[in-house]
Formats: sequence, structure tokens, C-alpha cells
Amino acid sequence: MDVKIYKPGKTAMQSGRAKTGGWLLEYETTTARRPENLMGWTESGDTLNQVKLKFDDADGAIAFAEKKGWDYTVMAAQGRKVKPRNYGDNFRYRPPEDQESA
Repeated sequence: MDVKIYKPGKTAMQSGRAKTGGWLLEYETTTARRPENLMGWTESGDTLNQVKLKFDDADGAIAFAEKKGWDYTVMAAQGRKVKPRNYGDNFRYRPPEDQESA
């Protein structure tokens, strides 16, 4: 059984970084997803893709997958890029030649 281990990013509904510190273990999908005939929702042949296990760190998730004998893929956590911004920069004068390149 194949699983993937990753650190989720924040959702679009979050402004802060709360509840993004954990790691998730998800099963890889084995069947294709397709629209269901009656309602038009997306269906899949396996129900394991609905299961997500939460862990405090990647080592715990890896140990769990190895204990179960599963093949796993660890996706590296992406770093956060912070651009320092200042409110005063919104009103700063820039000469016309700088505005064309920006």
C-alpha cells in the first residue's frame, strides 16, 4: 500500500499559521476519479482516499508507515517566504521610469 506523508499548508480561509504544524499521512489513490451519474459529484472506487492520519512530526508518520509495512513518500515541507513590507511604501514617490518596470 502506498502512502504519502506531507506537511499541509494553510487553507485560504486562514490568515494565521495556526494548526499547520502537524504532518499528514494520506493513502495514494489507486482508482481514477470520475463524475457520478446521479448527482455529478466526484466518485472513486476506493474509500481509503478519505482517510487522513495526523502526526506531530514526520518521524512519527514514517515510523507508523514502516510499522505497517507500507511504501511511503515524504514530501518536504516548503519554507515560508516573507517579504518585509511597510505601510509607508504604498505612498512613496517613484519616478516614472521605475513605475514602468514594476
